[in-house]
Amino acid sequence: MKRTALAPGLTISGQLDARDVDELATAGVRRVVNVRPDGEKPDQIPAADAARVAAELGMDYRHIPVTMQTLSMDAVRAFGDAVSEGGTVVHAHCGSGLRAATLWGLSEVVTGRLDRDEARRRVADAGFDLEPGLAWLDAQGGGAAA
Repeated sequence: MKRTALAPGLTISGQLDARDVDELATAGVRRVVNVRPDGEKPDQIPAADAARVAAELGMDYRHIPVTMQTLSMDAVRAFGDAVSEGGTVVHAHCGSGLRAATLWGLSEVVTGRLDRDEARRRVADAGFDLEPGLAWLDAQGGGAAA
């Protein structure tokens, strides 16, 4: 598993398996946030199974299933809450890391923690493009001035 840091206490990656969850626990991660809907790929671990493994390792687990087609402000806010509450070390994942990075960037812009340029830069530094997410945000009427 390749972990990419987005912010202090937050890393992202593509799909996890049970071994990865164990590795995250050993590394000090206390919360896993899965933004991938169950059944996207036949080999992915179901969220309920991953939640069980995480709980056995003393970790909190959040499932916020979203695709770019089902993206919503509720999902953006839920993701922002999941990665910022409790001051805990968090790892978020999806198929490639793109949705996790996008949700993080959008939640930072929506809450005003980062302006668009800084969110765009931090997501780009992680290897992802926030522009489609920002275009979505503008279409929702939630875009702030660049």
